[in-house]
Amino acid sequence: MTCKGKVTKGVVLLPPDVEWPDGTEVVVETLTDDAGKKSLHQRLAAFAGMADDLPSDLAENHDRYLHGRAGK
Repeated sequence: MTCKGKVTKGVVLLPPDVEWPDGTEVVVETLTDDAGKKSLHQRLAAFAGMADDLPSDLAENHDRYLHGRAGK
């Protein structure tokens, strides 16, 4: 099961409808870094659309373009 919670005073608070028994092991992953900076996706989104001169078949033949391998 996956659910979102928030940290308050160093404690992860889960929604009230989440009833996991004491001792349940969990993995906690932040959605943003501790400094509140933008996520990797948000930072890279600024580069979207910058390369407008790429070959039209790049997705299909990326190995050929990157490594010189024969493509279709």
